Amino acid sequence: MYIYSFEKLEVWKESIKLATIIYNCTKEFPNEEKFGLISQMRRCSISISSNIAEGTARHTNKDKAHFMAIAYGSTLELLNQTIISKELGFISDEKYKIIRFEIESITNKINGLRNHFIKT
Repeated sequence: MYIYSFEKLEVWKESIKLATIIYNCTKEFPNEEKFGLISQMRRCSISISSNIAEGTARHTNKDKAHFMAIAYGSTLELLNQTIISKELGFISDEKYKIIRFEIESITNKINGLRNHFIKT
């Protein structure tokens, strides 16, 4: 089986892990959030890994950097939604810390990739 370049990236692997955390975490949200925070958080979490993957397929470093910037933005959007979820009591402090730790790691790596593409 062929392994694509994005599948080798640690940041992509971490973003997949974060998406699974978000999916599992939002299962416990109130049903009335099905089309609100649940949908938003799940779409954001998927957007991170998707934009990393799509960015690696681009031909120019400028385009690659652009997709990393989009992935970074989706990660911060997810952080914002996670903070709101914590404030509403939908997630525990423990889950919040786990998600926040993953987000910090991912944003650092995405930023490094983006900077690499900008400089080359």
